[in-house]
Amino acid sequence: MAKDYGEYDFGKPKFISPIPFKPELLTLNGISPRQIEEHFNVLYIGYVNKTNEIRKRLMTASRAEPSSTYSPYRCLKVEESYAFDGVKFHEYYFENLGGKYKRPDGLLERAIIDSFGSYQNWIEDFKVLGLSMRGWAVLSFDYRDGGLHNYGLDAHNIGVITGSVPLLVLDVYEHAYFIDYGTRRAAYIEAFMENIDWEVVNRRFYEINFKY
Repeated sequence: MAKDYGEYDFGKPKFISPIPFKPELLTLNGISPRQIEEHFNVLYIGYVNKTNEIRKRLMTASRAEPSSTYSPYRCLKVEESYAFDGVKFHEYYFENLGGKYKRPDGLLERAIIDSFGSYQNWIEDFKVLGLSMRGWAVLSFDYRDGGLHNYGLDAHNIGVITGSVPLLVLDVYEHAYFIDYGTRRAAYIEAFMENIDWEVVNRRFYEINFKY
């Protein structure tokens, strides 16, 4: 039998703040300011707020009757992973939109070619991945084999590959495009590809290579 809350001292909860809004997001080609503002100010900020709410509730949640079927503590921990991954993936997504550079730089492009055979192969595979997933398409560096992979997630916390680092994140939930495109996800993906901030993606890749 687990201890009650009163027998623990958890310290202060780790509350989070939203990232600053990137002005370039309001000047994207094919993705409207209204779409971005709804996505950022309602969906993303909502995940920040829910993460903080869950962490506050965890401070007083009973550990007295743990169960892998149902317990208040279990529910909070499961939804913490959903909410906080929702924060993180949205931050990657907004940060890698709104750039001037239309292609990755030499080092990253060579890594893409090495892993996918050609830059065009990667593009086509990434688009197909975006049409195949319910939540996210992610170009990631994987520490296990040192290569790049297109990984897909059906939800924020379903499909995450341990030991991989997101380089480019595409949100394919309907909320990311429905105002502009309705059900035409393929058209939204084409617009996303034209608005990638490759400077951000390049930096993420360089940080991995610099550290390791």
